[in-house]
Amino acid sequence: MSIKVLIVEDNPVARSFLGRVVRESFSDELDIQEAGDLESARRRIAAAGDPRTDRDAAYKLFMVDLELPDGSGMELLSDLARYPATKIVTTLYSDDDHLFPALQRGADGYLLKEDRFEVLVEELQKIVRGQPPLSPAIARRLLTHFRPGTDHETAFSAMTAFQAARGPAGETPDPELRRLSPRENEVLTYLSKGFTIKEIANLMGIRWFTVNDHIKSIYKKLDVSSRAEAAVLATKRGLV
Repeated sequence: MSIKVLIVEDNPVARSFLGRVVRESFSDELDIQEAGDLESARRRIAAAGDPRTDRDAAYKLFMVDLELPDGSGMELLSDLARYPATKIVTTLYSDDDHLFPALQRGADGYLLKEDRFEVLVEELQKIVRGQPPLSPAIARRLLTHFRPGTDHETAFSAMTAFQAARGPAGETPDPELRRLSPRENEVLTYLSKGFTIKEIANLMGIRWFTVNDHIKSIYKKLDVSSRAEAAVLATKRGLV
């Protein structure tokens, strides 16, 4: 079964370029589809069916441009907020006015199309290692917001954006959400022992995108946002 990818980009040259980046980044069999505007993307997503009932037919990776002929990629990110897939912004914009709203709407990564082919491949491959794919310029920009001496208003805005991306701070999840499935417990055990997503996939005999889906569910149920937080909480609660 191939892994479905949707590249949402209005420029045909950029679409072709991003398709090559995706193919070079992953060794899995891929079904790369394209959409040149917001309406076409929504039609393709609807035609793929409900990801909750037909996981094999669902998209596993979205590459979303922010500037589309009939709207904004931000709108699509909002549409996909509860869609169990990895959502990556691919854009030319590196400013805060685009970066933080994209994170707030659930983007799992932020790549600049102006980066070299090799850089984009390297960053996209970080998904397999459980790391957020961020262009080097974006990673540096994020770090500056949290360094000592950063303007307090800017730092507060950045922190607010990250908290909004995680969800309401301090909110106690429903107890039902804390119940991990047997598969999720198994994934969490491997995560706690330091295995990468690809290693976990090999150990469990499943695809790494499936492991990624389990990790997203684990983070949501445990109300955490990183491997370290999940491991600590799991140990405290005796889940592993």
